Amino acid sequence: MAMDKQGIKTKARGLLNPIVSALAALGVPPLLISCLGLALSIYGAVLLAGGSLFRAGILLIVAGFCDVIDGALARSRNIESRFGAFIDSTFDRITEFAYFGGILLYFIDGPGGFNFLAVASAFIALAGSVLTSYARARAEGLGLSCTVGAFERPERIALLVLGLLLGRHVLIAVLLILSVVTLFTFLQRIFHIYRLTREDAGPRGSSVSS
Repeated sequence: MAMDKQGIKTKARGLLNPIVSALAALGVPPLLISCLGLALSIYGAVLLAGGSLFRAGILLIVAGFCDVIDGALARSRNIESRFGAFIDSTFDRITEFAYFGGILLYFIDGPGGFNFLAVASAFIALAGSVLTSYARARAEGLGLSCTVGAFERPERIALLVLGLLLGRHVLIAVLLILSVVTLFTFLQRIFHIYRLTREDAGPRGSSVSS
């Protein structure tokens, strides 16, 4: 089923416009909102590790709003920058690592006890998320566009929030789904980049080991 991702983003920004306008009028820097979102994410991950799944889900929602607001605030104040984009992307990665780290701790030594299936699924989902992001970054470093993917970060976060809000058993099912769709999205990007480079007559760059 095709998703109108841009349409959803536009509607979300429209709903948050009053907040963005108020923050812009107060002269609040976008970086402050980014840092607030990161702090909420890390605190949520700590709560998650301790077994407070619902509260962790709520904090992830609020952090998600911060992630939308900071960019909109930068645009409204006409102070967008490459550094801001770098920080935003970096904080996104930290948030994912924090939450998946919290999930791993919860299912390894949390109140519900050890669950191998959840731990394995969380590890694979985290690896898939990192690889998906890396594929795009590496492609863009070579001058290639790589925005394809059935399950990008917003979808991953939305599904993770759903699992956190609905409890342990649903979260395990969500992790299973994420372990599959993140790797599928990574493979989509690999094949997309392969097609682009096959169509390209000249070299775009040298290989880089990591």
